[in-house]
Amino acid sequence: MPVATNTELITFGEWTLRVRSSQSVNPRLLVLIHGWTGDENSMWVFARGLSPDYWIIAPRAPYPANPSGFSWRPHQSETYGRPSLEALRPSADGLMRLIDEYSASVKVDALQFDLAGFSQGAAMVNLVGMLYPHRVRKMGVLAGFVPSGLEDLMAQRPLAGKHVFVAHGTQDEMVPVDRARASINLLEQAGSHVTYCEDEVGHKVSRACMSALENYLKD
Repeated sequence: MPVATNTELITFGEWTLRVRSSQSVNPRLLVLIHGWTGDENSMWVFARGLSPDYWIIAPRAPYPANPSGFSWRPHQSETYGRPSLEALRPSADGLMRLIDEYSASVKVDALQFDLAGFSQGAAMVNLVGMLYPHRVRKMGVLAGFVPSGLEDLMAQRPLAGKHVFVAHGTQDEMVPVDRARASINLLEQAGSHVTYCEDEVGHKVSRACMSALENYLKD
């Protein structure tokens, strides 16, 4: 899979990640979270139009996926496509440790950072945002969903005051659009204001929604 030429593949602790550094005096950190069977190279198509002020990292998920690539939860065939809070939380907590340790090592302020994820990675964005709302500034939820098991968290309105961007395709057969629309209601129940971009595409992000994502991440 082609990746941006201005990125670097590194190993940091137990993690493999691809990094685009920034020459900005005070760069903002953006974490790109790939979907099921993806890896650290999968998300760079979403970074092409983003500000050079972003210091971007794209970590590889910790679990092998079947038949290839990686996943943010252990293989559970009986719950295909329906990852839960319980299954994803170890990865969410591990991702936070990575963000803290990596940002400290390169002296990038990650007291608040931005997230964008695709499919299972979008579920991770929703989970991290609800578990660590004080740390997450912006959330890009692309062709994704809200994991199950978050009812108690959502009742606490952890996303109050936050603006979340959601994009989905009406022809998506992997994550049906009805599930995305239901997820918007859940995000709003958690307190967020949602900007929703829907287009006639499958399990991907349309050009129009890509532009809307770039605008969302501009400031």
